Amino acid sequence: MTETLHIVGGGMAGSEAAWQAARLGIPVVIHEMRPRVGTFAHRTGNLAEMVCSNSFRSDDDEQNAVGLLHWEMRAAGGLIMETADCHRLPAGGALAVDRDPFSEAVTARLRDHPLISVTDEEVTELPSSGHWIVATGPLTSSALGAAIAAETGAEALAFFDAIAPIVHAETIDMSVAWRQSRYDKGETEEERTAYINCPMTKADYEAFIDALLAADKTEFREGETAGYFDGCLPIEVMAERGRETLRHGPMKPIGLTNVHRPEEKAYAVVQLRRDNALGSLYNIVGFQTKMKYGAQAQVFRMIPGLKDAAFARLGGIHRNTFLNSPTLLDGQLRLRSRPNVRFAGQITGVEGYVESAASGLLAGRLAAFEILGRALSAPPPTTATGALVTHVTGGAEAKTFQPMNVNFGLFPPLEDARGGRRGRRERYKGYTDRAKEDWQGWLTAQDAPALV
Repeated sequence: MTETLHIVGGGMAGSEAAWQAARLGIPVVIHEMRPRVGTFAHRTGNLAEMVCSNSFRSDDDEQNAVGLLHWEMRAAGGLIMETADCHRLPAGGALAVDRDPFSEAVTARLRDHPLISVTDEEVTELPSSGHWIVATGPLTSSALGAAIAAETGAEALAFFDAIAPIVHAETIDMSVAWRQSRYDKGETEEERTAYINCPMTKADYEAFIDALLAADKTEFREGETAGYFDGCLPIEVMAERGRETLRHGPMKPIGLTNVHRPEEKAYAVVQLRRDNALGSLYNIVGFQTKMKYGAQAQVFRMIPGLKDAAFARLGGIHRNTFLNSPTLLDGQLRLRSRPNVRFAGQITGVEGYVESAASGLLAGRLAAFEILGRALSAPPPTTATGALVTHVTGGAEAKTFQPMNVNFGLFPPLEDARGGRRGRRERYKGYTDRAKEDWQGWLTAQDAPALV
């Protein structure tokens, strides 16, 4: 009788790991403590709940490493990408989804699979036997976190992850704002008008920065330090780095033309992206924040077009823990001191929904093949998944290890024949061409048993 794979955590990584293992014929139990034990950020007990953004970022598989990761997961029959494609929303060149139907669909697919069961018990210790994947994400329970710290002999590193606010669309003043994707990107009119844009003059921007810097912020408890991940910085932290930082980041005005005043170039632009299929909710892009709730409403209503905005959800901040994976995990994502336990997702130091799901996909396959008594090597570092996992399990410098998004800087240099390409577009195309060929080769070489 085939041994069971136990997965702790039903987020992006845990859900994808369960799907991959079950399709290879392995019985799976997902241990998800929600809704019995809640977290600061989650609202439901659904699997693969999207907590922060509703975007899987770029879907360009020829010029973007994230889009390439999408491609690899689709090629491997990934549940997260398949479900995202079914619930996608217009977002220019990005893959954004209607978050609640998305997580509900993932939950239904997993619960309906004959080899997968889900329990809401909280796991508080690292098991000493059996096959396990820990994919508890950034909000690992305190008890399990303490057990991991005790096992690894080191304190878990920590940073603080901030959540962006969501606005009711009907309260946005469209006589001020307009619909347009940056550079009119997208194949359809719906895609080309996927974002709502709120323009700022120089005076608007300066007043907004002043208010942002002066606003009441969330205080940290004694002993906590605010080591933010640069890809998810609160806007106040960005503003503290320089008054022009936001204008060259999430508020950059390039590629946008105000339809109400086409002759005037906005000094800065705040973008909102559709958050549900009905188009009734929009999230403020890049506006993760640690401001207190009262201050948020006051400051965000200074944005032209949002004077009378009603918020479906205000922003927030929570602690995010991750392992020093280069010292603790082997190339199979196993804990060196306890190899019956694998780790996957954000707790390993990969950052983002996409990266977490890809990490789970790999962990699920590695664990399944081990249970089946067959060897499976990690994918080559020339692939997006392989490059990311190689970085996490040894490619990164342990002393300065920080959460990492997938990017072409993690890939080995192109071979001589392709290394001579001139220009970034050709170089990136070289990376993605090579990755696709090598990923397909990795999948084919597995000679996997019939998928179920």
